[in-house]
Amino acid sequence: MSSPETGKQAGGQHRAGQGVPEQQVSEPRAPEAGREWAVSRARSDAAGSGWLAFGGWMLVLAGAFNVISGLTSLLRPDYFVADGDELLVFDFGAWGYIWLAVGILAVLTGAGCLAGQRWARMIGVGLAGLSAIAHLAFMAAFPLWSLASIALAVLVMYAMVVPDRDAVA
Repeated sequence: MSSPETGKQAGGQHRAGQGVPEQQVSEPRAPEAGREWAVSRARSDAAGSGWLAFGGWMLVLAGAFNVISGLTSLLRPDYFVADGDELLVFDFGAWGYIWLAVGILAVLTGAGCLAGQRWARMIGVGLAGLSAIAHLAFMAAFPLWSLASIALAVLVMYAMVVPDRDAVA
């Protein structure tokens, strides 16, 4: 510690009166013991908020579910409740390729959201909306799963549009 009268006292450091001005710095002290302690603030370099990270992980999860659904549609169409002719549009083969494409894009976009990319937010909202509409059309084949996937897509869309902590209107 130094005082204004004596300057710095450690060896090799300047003393008062040697041409180096002494700066008065008020150092934070621990309130209970009167000892010095370091105060630092976390840097806010992240481009997103906690919601963006949550939305990114949920988009990755929803994309993985869509990939599984696509593979199931292609490899085991008898797994679903409805027959192929009871689907609103397309057959199970077409739905398999649709779910694979949407799922792979969702996983990649979710990874982009986790990396803080702005483009991934917009594409994530679009993919989640597309997924919700597609699950509505696929509801006859797997009703409860489709409802759960629509709810997950709505949650992803909300997480993607929540503003950052540092955003100003």
